[in-house]
Formats: sequence, structure tokens, C-alpha cells
Amino acid sequence: MEIVVLTIYFLLMNCRISHPNRNINCEIDLPSSKSISNRLLIIQALCKQEFKIHNLSNSEDTKSLKNALNSTSNIINIGAAGTSFRFLTSYLSTRKGEGFTLTGSDRMKERPIKQLAESLRELGAEIEYKEQEFFPPLKINGKNLKGGKVQIDGEVSSQFISALLLIAPSLNDGLELTITGELVSKPYIKMTLSLMQEFGISYSWINNIIKIENQKYIAKDSTVEADWSAASFWFEIAAFTNNCNIKLNGLSENSIQGDKTVMELFEKLGVHSIFEKGTLTLTKNNNFNFPNTLDLLETPDLYQPLKCTLFGLKKSVEFSELDTLKDKETDRVAAVENELLKFNSTNIIKTYKDHRMAMSFAPLCLKFGELQITDMNVVHKSYPNYWNDLEKAGFIIMPLAH
Repeated sequence: MEIVVLTIYFLLMNCRISHPNRNINCEIDLPSSKSISNRLLIIQALCKQEFKIHNLSNSEDTKSLKNALNSTSNIINIGAAGTSFRFLTSYLSTRKGEGFTLTGSDRMKERPIKQLAESLRELGAEIEYKEQEFFPPLKINGKNLKGGKVQIDGEVSSQFISALLLIAPSLNDGLELTITGELVSKPYIKMTLSLMQEFGISYSWINNIIKIENQKYIAKDSTVEADWSAASFWFEIAAFTNNCNIKLNGLSENSIQGDKTVMELFEKLGVHSIFEKGTLTLTKNNNFNFPNTLDLLETPDLYQPLKCTLFGLKKSVEFSELDTLKDKETDRVAAVENELLKFNSTNIIKTYKDHRMAMSFAPLCLKFGELQITDMNVVHKSYPNYWNDLEKAGFIIMPLAH
């Protein structure tokens, strides 16, 4: 039986990165949001009518999900695309009369799926663990799911909750989801519900209970806005410059992305930002009044660029609510700590197959001189043009065969 591998692989290469000075003037077209793109692809797959998605993300994760949804194979290898794996676990469970094996990279097989799989089972799904219990790969037999009431721990992963919400309108009895514990990454849940609402879905969210009745998605063409998570690396770059005028295109001033809070955070780290005719412009403000403690419960993806920025500015901040970061592409807190220690000796930075490691550490060459980044192509997971965009900003990128 043919196994369809749906992740794009690139030649492993390292690169040297430097900048001739610390003055940056550039205009950058930011990548589309993969978070929004991935949600829209699932809505599109569930919708009975066709609609177009404009400006879809060209990230490796989104391409993997799109290929999986269009695949005719019943064996799907999603590689390292975590969000795609979670969303497909729910979606494939609703494909009545079809059976699937859903698998991924070695790292994916270490990332727990219990909370989502067990919740889907309670809603009537047929899911088996093919290797280690509560971990990928999964055997899924699609059914017309009954739905009903289910509880899920909000501290584990917001992606589990979004995966359930996206299929909720297709469940016979709808969904009454009770979230227990503290809810991590709440803006991503709001994003999911906001997009569903755009496509005609009504819901209620009272206290810790979200209710969605059985109903149909209504087709409409949609355009994906640029990624605020990608913008965070440009805020980091701006913080390290002497002078800058960085124009970022494609962002929404009224964004549904939680990482838009990067504007407020970096205003306290010497970076002023303002929207002018739809373009976000970054300049220096020389204000430094960052708090001594910072809770990242709602925006954990900002940890790496913030931590690297504070290190480069020689500022110490105590972060809290970082528990979900241990189950990402790598243990992000441990990986960042390991690599920051290298600035006492060598400047060869490991990326741990994590796109955000490469993009967070590269700007530190503005403070510490030339760096070497391992596996430079890891950025294809979310921001394929990252190195090209850095060159537009005057960075010198020298690929090295690995």
C-alpha cells in the first residue's frame, strides 16, 4: 500500500549570518497566517459549497494540510505539522465510511494526542493508537458522529479545542464543550470561533462552556491576513538596531491574531510601531520600561523572540505560563536556554528542527556579530522567505553545505 508523505523536505544546510551595520531600512511582504489558513482549509473541507481562499499561506505546514485534504490515499504522513495533525484527527473522524492511518515525524510521535483522541471517542469517533498508547500514529475509522457533551483540559493545548470546535457544526447533536482548568492560548480559540462565525456558524461561550448546535457552514470567499507571529522577528530586529525604518505589509490593524500584542510589548523595548495606509512601520523610540515579570499564557509563540530580544538587550525578565512549550517542535524553553549559553563560547546555533529557533536567534548577529545557524531551511515550516527578506534588510546570508 502506498504511503503518501505530505511534508516537503529540504536539503539540510547551515548558514552564516551577519550585518554590516545596525541601520535597517526595508519594506517586507510578510507571509500569510498559517493559523488562519489551516482553519480555513478545514472549514472549506467541511462546507457543502465551494469557496475560494485568497492569499493562502505557502508554509510547509499549510501545504501539508492542503495535500492531506486532497489526498486519495488512506495513509497520511503529515510530517512535523502539529496543528495539521490535530485538525486532521478531528476531520478524518467525520469522514463516514472511510478508514485512515494518520502518522507523522519521529518528533510528532512523541507529542501527546490523548486529550483530543479521547474527547473524540466520547463523541462517537473510532480511533486506535497504532504504537504507543495516547500518542501518534492513529488509526481512524470515519463515522457520522453523534456529538454531545465532552470535557477537555484547557491547560494542554488550544489546538485540541479548536480541532473539536471546527467539526462541531457537523455533529448530529452539536457540541457542548466544557473547558476545565486554565485555558492556554485563548486568542487561538477566539480566532477559531471568529472564523467559524464568518462562515455562518452561531455559538455561545458562557463561563467555561462553549455550545455549538448542528448547522451548516455558509460558503464565502476569504482572504488570509499576514502573520503577526512572523512580524515578531522584525520587532526583535528593530530592537537591536541603531536606527530603523521597517515597513511590514499585509498585517491587519483589527487582527483576530493574539500575537498582535507584540506591538505593545516592544513599545516597551525601544520599538515604536504605527499603521500608515495599511502598512505597519517600525521605528526606534528608546523607551525601556519592560515589566520584570511576563505571563505568556495567551501568547506562548512570542516566547522565543522575546527571550532572545531581552538577552540581546541584557535585560532579565521572569516568564510564566510556559508549560505548553515543552511539547512543541522541541522543548522550546530548554532549547533557548541551551543556545543562549553558547554566546559565552561559540556562536553556532542549533535549531532543534524548530522554525522559531532559527528566526529568533538570527537577529542576535546585530548584537554579537556573525552567527552560524544550523538547518537554515527549517524556516519553511512557517516563513519560507525569511532569509530572502533578511537580505532585503541588509543581512548577509552565506549558506554552508552541511
